[in-house]
Amino acid sequence: MAKSLIEYAYEFVSKSKDPVNFADIWAYVKAESGLSEKDANAKAGQFFTNILLDGRFVTLGENEWDLRERHTFDKVHIDMKDVYKDVQTSDDDTEGLDQEDLEYEEDKSSEDSDKEELEDEESEEESEEREF
Repeated sequence: MAKSLIEYAYEFVSKSKDPVNFADIWAYVKAESGLSEKDANAKAGQFFTNILLDGRFVTLGENEWDLRERHTFDKVHIDMKDVYKDVQTSDDDTEGLDQEDLEYEEDKSSEDSDKEELEDEESEEESEEREF
């Protein structure tokens, strides 16, 4: 039975003593699996996704990959608080919008107000009609 591309990658990375660049992994996988250049180009994206999702591999940054078993949890764990610490939250939803976007938001807000006023008037008319 033929090996999967991810099995070739595991074989290559497990033989290496140091982390390996993704390009080197992919070059090895292409050569060992006998993929044509056309097939390799078509499968590169899916292969990257597969290695990213395979629990045996871990990315160490700078496109360097290694086996997860070689690293402690603390070294490879990404705290999501660190990922999102640069994201600013604001009560003002218009922050960062350019002038055209701001004008659109103002127009939209004005239309919403007009619509609410019309609905209120219609509701009052219905109430008055019921009273008679």
